[in-house]
Amino acid sequence: MDSKKLTPCLWFDTQAEEAAKFYVSIFKDSKIGDISRYPKEGSDVHHMGEGTVMTVDFVLNGQPFLALNGGPAFKFNEAISLSIPCETQEEVDYYWNKLTEGGEESMCGWLKDKYGLWWQVVPTILPELLKDPQKRGRVMSAFMQMKKFDIGKLKNA
Repeated sequence: MDSKKLTPCLWFDTQAEEAAKFYVSIFKDSKIGDISRYPKEGSDVHHMGEGTVMTVDFVLNGQPFLALNGGPAFKFNEAISLSIPCETQEEVDYYWNKLTEGGEESMCGWLKDKYGLWWQVVPTILPELLKDPQKRGRVMSAFMQMKKFDIGKLKNA
């Protein structure tokens, strides 16, 4: 078995360092690692000024990430999101409030942060509630009406 971790690479236009610092400020067990910069060579291809940040290694909750300043060619969308399992309503509220700052709320625990990255802020109890055949439909109906999850309302559904 391969013990290496996967390292998601997040493509930004020019905000890789700013975004990495923002994310590290939100999550525990997080840090900025190495920062590489574009050289003069290859500028006819990468179109970045010499010394511009190219990549930022960072860790969130012990999970490594790489942020790349790759230019405006690609944008984030809902096809990829990062899920944050939350034990309590306080955790749901904390992550929701921090990550929607400058971003936008969506439905069913989804949000887009100010850099365009999609997140799911999900109570850990939700899968358990959806396993219960007596509650499944009511829980689904309740959370389909929510933007930010309300654990109390899910439990009472």
